[in-house]
Amino acid sequence: MRVSKTRPKRKKTARIRPEPGTVKVFTAGCFNRIHKAHVKMLRAARALGDELVVVLSNDAHNRKHNAVPARLRRRWMKQLGIADKIVIGRPNSFAASLRQERPDILVLGYDQRLPDSETEAAVRELGIKVVVMPWYPGKEESCGLRS
Repeated sequence: MRVSKTRPKRKKTARIRPEPGTVKVFTAGCFNRIHKAHVKMLRAARALGDELVVVLSNDAHNRKHNAVPARLRRRWMKQLGIADKIVIGRPNSFAASLRQERPDILVLGYDQRLPDSETEAAVRELGIKVVVMPWYPGKEESCGLRS
């Protein structure tokens, strides 16, 4: 009997597009180093609706000392398998991303606020419910995602 030394290929599970009328949840951030607290927050956001859209800060906006290119951050986010849709945000306009996606719920991290009056207006205009997540432990614990 011959034993294979290679691992079986994992089947990719395609997410089914949510039906019209389902609840769309939207969250955004830099996500430069995805850690366990991010994962907990993303799972909690996902549980609020039927579809989770994650918007990553574009490279021009992401000016932190530990900044990671958006393409790599998108790959890491995809590896988590939590979000239904991952997009790179538009330069200088959080409101434009909200208007494009038209979510029912906007999830903010415990340390986030609406960035400007244009975004506040978009939230009111579109009737978006804003949910601020609590602090989650695990910031110092890596998720082990690879580039």
